Amino acid sequence: MLRAAQRAVKAIEMHIGIPREIKPLEGRVALIPAACAELTRQGHHVSIERNAGLLSGYQDEDYAAVGVHLRADARELYDNTELIVKVKEPVDPEIDYLRADHVLFSYLHLAANRELAERLLDIGLTAVAFETVEDGFRLPLLAPMSEIAGRLSVQVGTHLLHQPQGGRGVMLGGLPATERGNVVVLGAGVAGGAAATMAASSGANVTVFDKKRERLEAMRKLGANVTGLYAFQHDIEEAVSHADLVVGAVLIPGRHAPCIISREVIRSMNPGSVVADISVDQGGCIETTRPTTYQNPTYVEEAVVHFTVTNMPGAVPRTASQALSASLLPYVLRMMATDWQVADGDLRPGVNIRSGEYVNPAILEELGSPG
Repeated sequence: MLRAAQRAVKAIEMHIGIPREIKPLEGRVALIPAACAELTRQGHHVSIERNAGLLSGYQDEDYAAVGVHLRADARELYDNTELIVKVKEPVDPEIDYLRADHVLFSYLHLAANRELAERLLDIGLTAVAFETVEDGFRLPLLAPMSEIAGRLSVQVGTHLLHQPQGGRGVMLGGLPATERGNVVVLGAGVAGGAAATMAASSGANVTVFDKKRERLEAMRKLGANVTGLYAFQHDIEEAVSHADLVVGAVLIPGRHAPCIISREVIRSMNPGSVVADISVDQGGCIETTRPTTYQNPTYVEEAVVHFTVTNMPGAVPRTASQALSASLLPYVLRMMATDWQVADGDLRPGVNIRSGEYVNPAILEELGSPG
């Protein structure tokens, strides 16, 4: 209670801006009207670019009704706000709107995007990445989108296995007198666990690899058709070679994802098998991974269909926006304190860049000292 009172005394007036996402077919919005209502109720100034919530099912009128100021376009929004809260990393022309006095709060994935990192350094702003905000051993702002991506990877992978989509014609759960499909999940964290849960419920044979015993124990509890194995490289490669669907869900916070599966191993898979690499945002954990968008979400490499969209949760924007807003709101409120970058333990690792310098140690190690 005392800490809350101290924060209230130190609160600052910061204008919050929510831009419309312009990444191809990205329908999410960072804060839904209900979250904005809480901000305005506490006296904070919130602006949103017109139509920013439209693809998530929220009209401009919904925001205006809770005291949010509507801005005609991105230029006007950025010019009149200090804290920019958005979903995906800025892309041209958004980068040109950013100033040194801005605080950017979004998914950034800078370890896999040196060009963006260097441009943000040159601007001199403070860049806070959702994916490196920590709560103990949890990544609270990454978790909801990871869970969605994990579920989607199996939903989409199931569809891509259909013969008309270029797949090998396998129904994951099979039927009596047929063989079951084989699913391999690399990583048993939030994304991998969600993927394994979806695959297990389909009736497929599911093998999950991880290095943490407690995660493997959780995977085994999903059902008799789920096997949790330690991530020995030989065993991974053997399982992948027989898989119908491989889900890559390997994450090292702030760092480039390690390459777990080589092109040679992908080549050993049956033609028409499917790879869904959720780790693509951090560079991918499979050698044949390259970033795609929902405009052209798949490609075939070594006769295997690849689904590697960098904003997978963007396909379900209403669900994703609601989940993200619920996680974001407490952190946005905490950023209204003058000393949040120093005093707030959860947010400190989220600060990737400040005043032309890399601040997060993992980002510094990945990208090296600027200049």
